[in-house]
Amino acid sequence: MIYMIRHGQTEMNNRRALQGRSDYPLDDTGVAQALAAAEKLKDIRFDRVFTSPLKRAVQTAKLAAPSVEPVIEDRLIEMDYGPYEGTDLTRLPPEILTFFSDFVHNPAPEGMEQLSAVVERVGSFLEEIRDLEGNTLLSVHAISMKGMLEYLTPGSNGVYWSKNIGNCAVYIVQNQGGKFGVPVEMR
Repeated sequence: MIYMIRHGQTEMNNRRALQGRSDYPLDDTGVAQALAAAEKLKDIRFDRVFTSPLKRAVQTAKLAAPSVEPVIEDRLIEMDYGPYEGTDLTRLPPEILTFFSDFVHNPAPEGMEQLSAVVERVGSFLEEIRDLEGNTLLSVHAISMKGMLEYLTPGSNGVYWSKNIGNCAVYIVQNQGGKFGVPVEMR
């Protein structure tokens, strides 16, 4: 099984700003969220843990699966928002509002990573771990997780791009016999 967890809250999440690749650690709420996720995952023996290189994902991985040393995987990093990193989500420029209004039909503004590139990079990593046996935890970000969900659900037609994925949300997908199952949110 593959378990995907979004990192816990950071100061930037709390301020409602586009965080992207800005490297903020978890705040106190984020630590509590990761510890709550660890409690939810306590009966699962992870054989391996991969994480984005950003502090918030590494911290979440270490708190959620403390018995396994996480391996840094650059392809799990968050979307690059380029010049829009740090932008206040309550006062978005028109080009970002247009992009956010219809992710499927509106390309990301110039300077931002395109969603197709996110899907391609996270998909290439998923292909590499497709045949691994046992349980794998991936500690990621909202957009990189959405990219994985899109990759794993080819007929989704972009439905995951608009889905809210909260801090420390966990999705599970089976990977048996070289085949992926349909991702399901763990409750």
